[in-house]
Amino acid sequence: MCLGIPGQILEITDGEQKLAIVDVGGVRRGVNIACIVDEDHPVESCLGDWVLVHVGFALNRIDPEEAQITLDMLEEMAALQATLADPPFGPIPAQG
Repeated sequence: MCLGIPGQILEITDGEQKLAIVDVGGVRRGVNIACIVDEDHPVESCLGDWVLVHVGFALNRIDPEEAQITLDMLEEMAALQATLADPPFGPIPAQG
């Protein structure tokens, strides 16, 4: 299973190599945008796009509202994980 994370393209760093800086949940990462570039959507027009990022590649453009919904769900999952990692009655004893 793979996980794609929404991010917004902030800067084109190398148009020829199709490289950009993407904000992924507040973290800026270098990403290859070759998968989302075509004749109708050249490199220069990608600035500001919301994209689905997986292992350093922007796989496709996504709707900004869809991106926000996904980011909100990921934050909720992180909060739940933190709650489970620190149960209210102390650590769960090891079995066996």
